Amino acid sequence: MPARKDPDASTSVPCFYGAELRYKREQAGLTLEQLAEGSFRGLSFLSQIERGERRMPMDLAKHADERLGTDGFFQRRCDDVAKARRAGIAEYFADVAELERHARTIEDWAPMLVPGLLQTKAYATAITRAAMPRASDAKVDEMVSARLERAALFDADVPPKFWAVLDESVVRSRVLPPAGMVELLEHIDEVVRVTRSIVQIVPATVAAHPFMMGTTRIMTFADAPPLVYTEGVHHGQVIDYPPLVMDHQESYDLLRAAALAPEASLAMIEAAAEDFRDEAQQQDRLELRAVAQEQL
Repeated sequence: MPARKDPDASTSVPCFYGAELRYKREQAGLTLEQLAEGSFRGLSFLSQIERGERRMPMDLAKHADERLGTDGFFQRRCDDVAKARRAGIAEYFADVAELERHARTIEDWAPMLVPGLLQTKAYATAITRAAMPRASDAKVDEMVSARLERAALFDADVPPKFWAVLDESVVRSRVLPPAGMVELLEHIDEVVRVTRSIVQIVPATVAAHPFMMGTTRIMTFADAPPLVYTEGVHHGQVIDYPPLVMDHQESYDLLRAAALAPEASLAMIEAAAEDFRDEAQQQDRLELRAVAQEQL
């Protein structure tokens, strides 16, 4: 049996919290199974909390305090951990943002927006500002920075294997001016080639497919069951019920079958970038002509 890998409590607030939970559990002479009993939470969920990978919900913190006799410690620290984990990240996505760094594979379905791991600063800023028109510039900057920092997972010694399926409208939509769209599409192409990720495009000619509604992500792990994450406007849901996870995996496989092959998909992205480049150059020529006319 491989040696147990203890979390480094100095890494982050969640890791400190998880290490303390493991210490108190072992001090009380309880196994993970015994601590989880009666909590309505799965064993893998509790294990991920001890490794600093997931947030402890208040109901489980209360259960741990009662079982371990810790005088409300874990309940009092729940908010601290949540705040540390969600700086710049939506609360409903906080668990997923933590888990993706430990995933073996990440499979995204993006029907409307470029996945966060492939976004540029300009694109992330535009969609964040569109979703939060009343937010301060500082808040938008915080959220954009947090999103871009997530891409650091590609630099890990063993990064997750990333696979994304995008609707064709995602690469055609003019979220940014033409020059910004060129930058975005070239960035996607570069990330895919450098990280050996896979991107497929579902062409507009495909009238119906299994994932016609909603953003979906499937993540698998080396030491935990797979998870599904679905997202709508201002909300998200993590699904770990095995039959539902299997249903989502089957639908994702069917979606891949409906999409263009990876090389054909990259060719479409590059062609779209070229179209936007031509449009940007035409705009530049028109602006230069207008300036010249003003000087006459």
